[in-house]
Amino acid sequence: MLISKFLFSLFLAVVLPVDCLSQLVVNVKNKGGDIIKEIITGNTTSDVVELQFQNTDGTIINQFIDFKSEVQIFRAYVLWEEELGFTRNKPFTLCFVSRFNKNEFISSDAMSKLRQKNPTAIRTPEEEKVPEMHIMDLQMNLKKTDVISPNIKKFCKEANITTYAKESDIKIWSQALGQDMNLLMSTVKRIHPEKYTNCKDTAAITSPCLCHYHICVGWYPCGLKYCRGKDSAGRYVSYRCGIKTCRRFLSYDFVVDKKYNCLWDDI
Repeated sequence: MLISKFLFSLFLAVVLPVDCLSQLVVNVKNKGGDIIKEIITGNTTSDVVELQFQNTDGTIINQFIDFKSEVQIFRAYVLWEEELGFTRNKPFTLCFVSRFNKNEFISSDAMSKLRQKNPTAIRTPEEEKVPEMHIMDLQMNLKKTDVISPNIKKFCKEANITTYAKESDIKIWSQALGQDMNLLMSTVKRIHPEKYTNCKDTAAITSPCLCHYHICVGWYPCGLKYCRGKDSAGRYVSYRCGIKTCRRFLSYDFVVDKKYNCLWDDI
């Protein structure tokens, strides 16, 4: 646990931008009754938002949103379990890159206007989103991802061969960003998840297999609330009067080169 806290502090120091304009600390109770501390930052200069927290098993989750490029990244630092008979000097890192819909999270500008109120309070989301299932059929080449977003390479640098995307998102980026589809596809490699056996059903620990990973974001500002009132001239106007909060569950299917990189599937 001491190592986990050290790693969490270290990663916070690395990933928080020095010109960050806002930060929100939220205590959230998960469905098991544990309290998870989330740190949400917004940077209007770069037009990015980041949400980060540490699960009770020590895994560190970061959600990074690049509004300009319409890119969302979920990164997981999975701490190695010594009792499994393997040793590593650093966590196993996964990155899941997908297209971001701008109505899924409040903007970086809206984030910069939020003010911390009662930081010790336990927050409960107002809405639980429908669970999302993603089959990640592409492996990204980080050296080439700048054509989509320069933040992918920077944010996923520890996940050199474990950064995944979907071809359906590549097609949408091609249209939304005005990029050539062939150019965007040159940044990835198809991996055909349907051809692989689930890791839990794979006997050889060094064989490739289909891995599953689940992420739960217990609380996040998923939208703005608007109220109606009168201005100084007596006219009715609409104004922002709060935020809507949500919980979301995400499930990712992806291929790992060796089963021992997905041993949680056996649990």
